[in-house]
Amino acid sequence: MATKIKSLTQCAAWKALATHHKQIQKLHLRKLFAKDPKRGQRFIAEAAGLFLDYSKNRITDKTLKLLLQLAKESNLRGKIDAMFSGKKINVTENRAVLHVALREPKGASILVDGKNVVSEVHAVLDKMAEFSNRVRSGEWKGFTGKHIKNIINIGIGGSDLGPVMAYEALKHYSERNLTFRFVSNVDGIDFVEATHDLDPTETLFIISSKTFTTLETMTNARSARDWLLAKFSGDVKAVAKHFVAVSTNAEKVSAFGIDTANMFVFWDWVGGRYSMDSAIGLSTMLAIGPTNYRAMLTGFHELDEHFRTTSFENNLPVLMALLSIWNTDFLGAETVAVLPYEQYLKRFPAYLQQLTMESNGKHVTLDGKKVDYQTSPVYWGEPGTNGQHSFYQLIHQGTRLIPCDFIAFGQALTKLGRHHDILMANVFAQAEALAFGKTAEEVKAEGTADSLVPHRVFEGNRPSNTILAEKLTPEMLGKLVALYEHSVFTQGAIWNIDSFDQWGVELGKVLAQRIVPELESKTVPKLKHDSSTNNLIRCYRKLKSAK
Repeated sequence: MATKIKSLTQCAAWKALATHHKQIQKLHLRKLFAKDPKRGQRFIAEAAGLFLDYSKNRITDKTLKLLLQLAKESNLRGKIDAMFSGKKINVTENRAVLHVALREPKGASILVDGKNVVSEVHAVLDKMAEFSNRVRSGEWKGFTGKHIKNIINIGIGGSDLGPVMAYEALKHYSERNLTFRFVSNVDGIDFVEATHDLDPTETLFIISSKTFTTLETMTNARSARDWLLAKFSGDVKAVAKHFVAVSTNAEKVSAFGIDTANMFVFWDWVGGRYSMDSAIGLSTMLAIGPTNYRAMLTGFHELDEHFRTTSFENNLPVLMALLSIWNTDFLGAETVAVLPYEQYLKRFPAYLQQLTMESNGKHVTLDGKKVDYQTSPVYWGEPGTNGQHSFYQLIHQGTRLIPCDFIAFGQALTKLGRHHDILMANVFAQAEALAFGKTAEEVKAEGTADSLVPHRVFEGNRPSNTILAEKLTPEMLGKLVALYEHSVFTQGAIWNIDSFDQWGVELGKVLAQRIVPELESKTVPKLKHDSSTNNLIRCYRKLKSAK
């Protein structure tokens, strides 16, 4: 066990990294590559079909050695073992953190409070598979006997972002005779647009809410029920044929009108942003089928085992996490751009926003002391090549340092002329341009007028990772998600924060519950907020009643 320290910044490796940064902060990637012709072959790691090139980060062998020492001094190995063994590492909620149990094979054993949770996971998976097969085959019919053609998942946060991302990512493998829609925003437009062209007699709703009390989800769920019952003259028996639930609250599910036999459970040791491979993934299984879904779980598990058993110097999630800590805490980077050169992964950056920032957007350590270092950077991104004609200008020539993760595949799922070679050429070119840039001398040598030279100089020295894989399959998607899950865990473990609570989500929700009655009141309410909020409420009420 590592010696307990008062603060991460007092750690010997952290202090050494701070000193080391001062020594190499002006070192350019051009020089690093010139001094070491084999750098691009050395700063790589490969596992589970994923290839990581991290040579274009502003690091030396000493940087990497010190970062690995930081992981050791932070007791990363002990923390990994604690998570995989089911210890309650979510300290503020006294919960185990076991999304890894969701993809353990049958026969494995992970105990929580003396109970093997893996057997429970597979019981739910089998139930999901049986239900999915019934819907996909047409055996499950709506209230009037029609086949289900439309499936709408209603949830928010992890109950929406994961399913949406997985559906888009795996659309190539999906059942095209089924239409899938996703509703999350409490803005009524989201629900109206999702249902406007659908027939209620052919539509199935999945209501995804652990407690079945989430304000946004249940507001949309009640609107869905009203929409359905309007078609069936208010006959509530129709609800059981057109609604299923992913929840743990059987009482409220039943009260809503859903048959609890069609309730799919998950557990308090599954955080929402880590739940896409739990019953929350029911819409995913309906889209791609149980076989492909289980292949995705296999991919998750393979990366889990790599993370759990591999030495840190060859461990993909650990390396990515350590590089992120270096870029964030020593180079001063405030954001990370995730840039998948794969159109099917268009929602992957949005999914990662919750995974990363809700996990590690924390300002106190596990023992409640305020951190004296930066924690999670802001994650964002868009698919390539779209972003190249949008925000890449800022990444290349702006004043901010923005590390990038490029994600690409050797084989296209849809072969169309030269498209994929051109796409991949852009991946490699962008990473090369970010690293090496273009000097004033090089610009002048092209015959550029002196007045334009400064505008055409690219400083370079902008760090990036490139992640390559053969093809985007269900299995590979599982590996990619697990890669980032464990990178997030590693960062949180080193920062000594709780990556598995989300108290920052709560305050605004609580205040909203207080304000709703004030907005809906028929009489003028007595307001007790600050002067700005009070005035905004009055302004809204006036606008609302305007004719």
